[in-house]
Formats: sequence, C-alpha cells, structure tokens
Amino acid sequence: MHILLTGGTGLIGRALCAHWVEQGHRLTVWSREPGKVAGLCGPAVRGIGRLEELAEEPLDAVVNLAGAPIADRPWSSRRKAQLWASRIGLTEQLLTWLQGRAQRPAVLLSGSAVGWYGNGGERELHEETPQVTDDFAAQLCGAWEETAQRAEELGIRVVLIRTGLVLSPDGGMLKRLLLPFRLGLGGRLGDGRQWMPWIHIADQIGLMDFLLQQGDARGPYNACAPLPVRNAEFTRALGQALSRPTIFPAPAFVLRAALGEMSELLLGGQRTVPKRLLEAGFSFRFTHLDVALADLLCHQ
Repeated sequence: MHILLTGGTGLIGRALCAHWVEQGHRLTVWSREPGKVAGLCGPAVRGIGRLEELAEEPLDAVVNLAGAPIADRPWSSRRKAQLWASRIGLTEQLLTWLQGRAQRPAVLLSGSAVGWYGNGGERELHEETPQVTDDFAAQLCGAWEETAQRAEELGIRVVLIRTGLVLSPDGGMLKRLLLPFRLGLGGRLGDGRQWMPWIHIADQIGLMDFLLQQGDARGPYNACAPLPVRNAEFTRALGQALSRPTIFPAPAFVLRAALGEMSELLLGGQRTVPKRLLEAGFSFRFTHLDVALADLLCHQ
C-alpha cells in the first residue's frame, strides 16, 4: 500500500512508519520539515513539504495524526488558536486536496483523543457514550472528528482513533515522568482518583494497523487498554517498576495555579473502554499496567 501520513514524525507516527516499512508498505510523510523525515522515520520514508508533490500518484490510505502537543504549555488564547489550526485547519487542507484528486484513498485514519468525552468522572465511557462535559479539549477533539468525518462525502472510509495515554520510553507522558520518578520525586496528581486510560505503544500501533485492514471499520474507536487505572494506582505501579518511593503528591490547587485551564487534563480523567475494538476481534498484547511498564522499562 501507499500510505500518506501527517504527524508522521511524532511518537506514534515514527512507530507506525517503522512497522509499515517492515511490512513492505510505501510511506510518504507530509511535514513542515520534509528534509528531517528520513532521519526521524527511516531512510525508506519519503518526506514532502506540499501535498501537490504527490500529483496524481495512486494513494491507498491517509493517516492524519498532525497536531501541536496539547500538554506542552498552558492554554493561552494564542496557544488555543495554534492547537485548533494544527488539527482542524490542517485537516481542512487535507480534505480540500483530497476533493480535488481524481483518485482517492480508500480509508482515512484520523487522530482524536479520549478527551473527546470531557471529564467523565466515574462513568464508564464507550464509543456510543455522548460527550460528558464541554471543556476546551472536548471541543477541540469534537471539531477535529467532525472535520475528518467529511471525507465520507468523498467516498472515503473514515476511522476516528480516540487515543488514551500512550506509554513509550521514547516520548510522551512516560518519558517525561521517568526522571522525577527515578529521583524519588514522583507522586499522585491531586487526590489521585481520576481515571487514566493508558495504552502500550505496541498495542497502539497494532490496533491502527488492524483498523486499516478492516474494510468495514468506520467511526470512533477508543484506543486504550481494557483496564484503565486511577492516577494513584498508576503512580504506585510506576514507582514499583522503578523501585522508588512515590511520596510527593502535586496538590490540585498548585496545578491549577501553575497551569490554569490546562490543569484539568491532569485532574480530570476518562474511564474509557475499547468496546468496539474488542467486538471487532482485536487482541491486546498488554492489558495490565504492571506488565506493560515492565516491558517498556526492561531496556531502560
């Protein structure tokens, strides 16, 4: 297959490229810095700076993962605009380009997040559950999904990947936590009762490949392990995996003062379950957090 990726140089994108190149697929990454694509994604992956460079080359699938990191800095008005443009604006560009093509891909896998549901509290959330709250993250994910869904009007099958917290030693949340936890400075966030829908990077790549191949898969899928944990449980498990104490909690009022509105990403949560993936027959390699952490940290 010839697969076009946006966001291909990110954590998930790099792992997807490695997996699909190994399977013999042809990968093209649309990037603001195409010259860096081969170095980040592998020499077999082509980088382009403009979609027009593909001209009318046959294209089998598009994977749309581009988006500025949502938790890198507080949500000022300017930052919110950047987050919106990097997701909704870029997806609109992609759709305009696809509309003008004579040959179109069969499928669009488009990124989203469990933040689509908002802060779910204790409620179990599956793909048929409506949005619980209407905070900024929920609005952002909602608009991103609605924009991507318009590709259905072009005859393209659309799969929406509502990703949880991807665990990988190569980036994302786990990499940021490793240093403070190794120094014995780890601790729960707020009261630690908020749910954390996690997923091992290997399962994230596996389920995206699975959904790419399933011709009847469309609509939203929760990309998270079947057994979510609370923040306090995650904190204990990571401390035990690193043989370090976890006695330095971050009080909620401190997080709210430091991060403002963005603090709700850390203090709220989603008790999401991958109902549709399980019904479709996807088999997770890592369902228990302690086993996943042991695997991820064994080479650290």
